[in-house]
Amino acid sequence: MTKMTTRIAAALIAAASFAAAGSAALASTLVAWKVSGVSAADVLMVRAYPSAQSKILVGYPEGITLSMTGRCTGGVNLGDIQTLPAWKQRQLVDGQWCELWLDPYGNGEFRNGWTFARYLRPA
Repeated sequence: MTKMTTRIAAALIAAASFAAAGSAALASTLVAWKVSGVSAADVLMVRAYPSAQSKILVGYPEGITLSMTGRCTGGVNLGDIQTLPAWKQRQLVDGQWCELWLDPYGNGEFRNGWTFARYLRPA
């Protein structure tokens, strides 16, 4: 192996290690919530940003469990409220947008998205 090839390989290994560590850190903060209150003929839209005008990334039907990052608009953090009764958690997020971690195209390229929390409940 040439000196340049060795440097490139080392940089790639370091980058992969950093990415894996970042993914593990994010995964440890995920909170599970379910889609709830969506009619059988509809889906809960997940958007690129916390806005009804934002690009739709994917839609999920009633009952699907989502991996939430914990971050919501209005200063609500799902991790901070998860010990409260489910009704209280739902009350605190009602009217807020909450961030989730998803693979919208099913190709292993995970990203964040936002959904309106009125249609979520703790899993």
